[in-house]
Amino acid sequence: MKSVEIKITGPEEMMPHYGTADAAGADLRACIDEPWTLAPGERKLVPTGLKMAIPSGYEGQVRPRSGLAIKKGLSVVNAPGTIDADYRGDVMVILINLGQEEVVIERGERIAQLVIAPVTRAEFTITESLDDTARGSGGFGSTGAK
Repeated sequence: MKSVEIKITGPEEMMPHYGTADAAGADLRACIDEPWTLAPGERKLVPTGLKMAIPSGYEGQVRPRSGLAIKKGLSVVNAPGTIDADYRGDVMVILINLGQEEVVIERGERIAQLVIAPVTRAEFTITESLDDTARGSGGFGSTGAK
């Protein structure tokens, strides 16, 4: 288990929490003073009341919550969002209302999940040619819908 240092800038109830023993993501909560309303298609930057020190070699992945997606049409715009190991600022979540009705976000509501994951860094090298594959340069939809 990796240890992540958390500085809570809001109330203690904002501390990330795993919902079950085997949950991959810890819940992030809306640290707002009063309810916020998101109109259909609207985006808002929602504070979590947290700052953190993610260990070097890891990242924090901010992901949507499936329950909010199906029940309210809420998602994370840049899913997954990345929190780099050297970032020490406020953790914020960009929520978007993809539904057809207004959605109200309440103080302390679980708005996203945080997954701590290892990062592999690559060494990039310039080349004049690439090896051939069966797919080649086939892009979006090139492998079929099956």
